[in-house]
Amino acid sequence: MIVPELSQEWKTGLSLAWSGYIAVLSVWIVMQKRAPVSTMSWILSLALLPFAGFLIYYFLGPQRLKKQRLKRLRSRASVLAPADVVMLREARAHAPPALRQMAALGMAACGLPVSSATSARLLSGGATTFDAIFDAIRAARDHVHLEYYIFEPDRIGTALRDLLIERARAGVRVRLLLDALGSQRVGRKFMAPMQAAGVHVALFHETRIGRRLRPVTNYRTHRKIVVCDGRVGFTGGVNITDAEDARTRADAYHDVHLRIEGSAVRWLQTTFLEDWTYATGEDPRQIDNALPLLLPDLPLGEAAGEIPVQIVTSGPDSPLEAIHRMHLAAIHSSERRAWLTTPYFVPGEPALMALTSAALRGVDVRLLVPRRSDSLVVSAAARSYYDELIAAGVKVWEYKARMLHSKTLVVDDHCAMIGTANFDNRSFRLNFEVMAVIYGTTLAEPLVAQFETDLRSASPIRANRRQKFLRRLADATARLFSPLL
Repeated sequence: MIVPELSQEWKTGLSLAWSGYIAVLSVWIVMQKRAPVSTMSWILSLALLPFAGFLIYYFLGPQRLKKQRLKRLRSRASVLAPADVVMLREARAHAPPALRQMAALGMAACGLPVSSATSARLLSGGATTFDAIFDAIRAARDHVHLEYYIFEPDRIGTALRDLLIERARAGVRVRLLLDALGSQRVGRKFMAPMQAAGVHVALFHETRIGRRLRPVTNYRTHRKIVVCDGRVGFTGGVNITDAEDARTRADAYHDVHLRIEGSAVRWLQTTFLEDWTYATGEDPRQIDNALPLLLPDLPLGEAAGEIPVQIVTSGPDSPLEAIHRMHLAAIHSSERRAWLTTPYFVPGEPALMALTSAALRGVDVRLLVPRRSDSLVVSAAARSYYDELIAAGVKVWEYKARMLHSKTLVVDDHCAMIGTANFDNRSFRLNFEVMAVIYGTTLAEPLVAQFETDLRSASPIRANRRQKFLRRLADATARLFSPLL
């Protein structure tokens, strides 16, 4: 087949159109005022795709959430009573003295103070987590609130659905908020019995084109929250899926979760109510006319518990990246230990600098990641950082038993973090995340023990290890896409 040669006029026209396309796309992306590396990555990537790049960026690229941010801020204001405002102003005085600056950073970045808990228990494994959550739901008498990124219609998902139906029929008010993308397998047929029983179900950020011409493909709620009667709360890495339950699957993810009681549950509740208001438009002050039960007026400080806890939230509706900042502040404050566990390790320059700087000044910095995550690109990108981490003195292990899904950080003996955020750009900037920071030894000691137990199923990464050229090339190439992961 002979392809006719284009005339000079056609060549000139195509060149001008291509140049105009690149110019318009570049201006559009540059005006988002994001990180320079991320901006250049998008421009260079999409410039290689004739005109299709425009559609890719339009539907899949980052979006500004100005209107959504205003709605979320208004919803947060609607759940704070006047007494809460006073507590927010005085929260700095309640922070542990040794970590007052870090606690102040968390409050300034997300608006939530240091509170307290009467108990904070580490739950290791999906089976233990599900049993604890089910027990708390069975004991609820007023309401149960759940927010999840992944909720599967499998064995554990069906069991939880049936329990929620039973509690709703018993008069307990049940609300279930699911991310529309992460829980896309939950269909109308699965939800119908819940809705018939009175369970309120809502979806976060529908991915279909409806009232919005541009669907929200990014900006998912990656939060896992359960609140029972405003007094018992859960958060951590465990989703509602058989993939997290070793009783069902031998290859179940290895994960951890947190159960807390006391005043700190109030801020998990506030986070849920804010997300519920944003997704449904319902004013929490008017929900069931029971705001005092949703947000029990429990005092801060030792009167409500001796365990200092700070709930920290972050998301694309705020540029302050509260969870990112808290991770870096904790690592910078470390004097003896900084042990990080994460399933997805794609650090930005500040995070990489914090880890290597801590190691260079003599801190025992350890990183535990899965040998192979459920994303080959992310696993390859993570491996590309090993050499510079090890050269600085960071000890790196790969967990080889199963998929590691835990998201924790323990610093010295006085600070422990557990939540939903991975150590990557998506969690720090694009997803709505939540984390609990427990000051003191209450959670630090169990997390240290858990870390040491996990190392028995992990292999250390050695310096100067031999790698095939193609493997090194693939890892280095994946790193180029780090700002987009």
